[in-house]
Amino acid sequence: MLLFVTFSCATYRPKILVSEQIFKTGQVPFQQCHASTIQVVGKDSLLVAWFGGTHESNPDVVIWSSLYSNGQWQRPVQIADGILGDNRFPTWNPVFYQYPHSDTLSLYYKIGPNPREWKGYVKHSLDKGTSWSAPRQLPEGILGPIKNKPLTLTNGLLLSPSSTESKTEIWKAHLEISPDHGRTWSTSAIRPDTSIQVIQPSVIQHADGRIQVLCRSKENKVMAAFSTDQGLTWGSWQATNLLNPNSATDAIRLKNGLFMIVFNPAIAGNDWWEGRTKLHVAISKDGLHWKDILTLEDGVKNDEYSYPTIIQDSKGLIHITYTWNRKSIKHIVLK
Repeated sequence: MLLFVTFSCATYRPKILVSEQIFKTGQVPFQQCHASTIQVVGKDSLLVAWFGGTHESNPDVVIWSSLYSNGQWQRPVQIADGILGDNRFPTWNPVFYQYPHSDTLSLYYKIGPNPREWKGYVKHSLDKGTSWSAPRQLPEGILGPIKNKPLTLTNGLLLSPSSTESKTEIWKAHLEISPDHGRTWSTSAIRPDTSIQVIQPSVIQHADGRIQVLCRSKENKVMAAFSTDQGLTWGSWQATNLLNPNSATDAIRLKNGLFMIVFNPAIAGNDWWEGRTKLHVAISKDGLHWKDILTLEDGVKNDEYSYPTIIQDSKGLIHITYTWNRKSIKHIVLK
């Protein structure tokens, strides 16, 4: 098996089968959009969601979704908002997740004026995203998956990758762990005793059972940490060989045993959006040493291709969505 994985890492070169915008710019009821999530919801059907409104953090920002069915993307529809009583707040970072062998699709998202003060919410759908339950706030101290999808272990334990950003600009990553399909939760801090500042983990599992997180950071590198006890305790932070300009990534373990990540290959600039003009794909066999194998976007100054999400369907096709200049969400299919 080791020889097969090593050989695959050296030779694996996926091809782009599809590259498309989910909706045309200027033909939707919002000016900006960001932070997409994608889920397979049926044979040849996909559901993508994102937040959109006047601009990020404006109170009119709500969660939108679009269904891909019968070979085309449907017009975006609103599926969640930030109305709480008499107040209205922006919504943030939707994340779809469906437990294995379950018909219930969950939509996790955040409501609040900013990432320092937001709260986690969840809705459920029993009809593949056509209709949704009323929103429910997650328990105090539980934010839900902050950007990237959870991972369910073979024993049913749900590991939800999350993080916090304090009012003093301190970033910390943690897992939110549920043994009962999200009814009850506990948290596991990921090395909060260090000065390493990270948020927005992806969580992956190795063949030997180890759990790994890969995080956006202020260190100009994608940072990694490992757990040998299903996410309860963690080893030290380790820098991967991937550059990171303080921007979001997402990673999965492929069916062939390799790991794949989508990332911006740059270091941080003077402004938070700098470094997001290029978007690449890399693969790894150990989660630390990565090989850059594919360019999705090679933009110029002021372009933004960011906040990727990645899944693999039952046919082995890899689906990636990401923010396209805040004007659309782009969908890529790799084989």
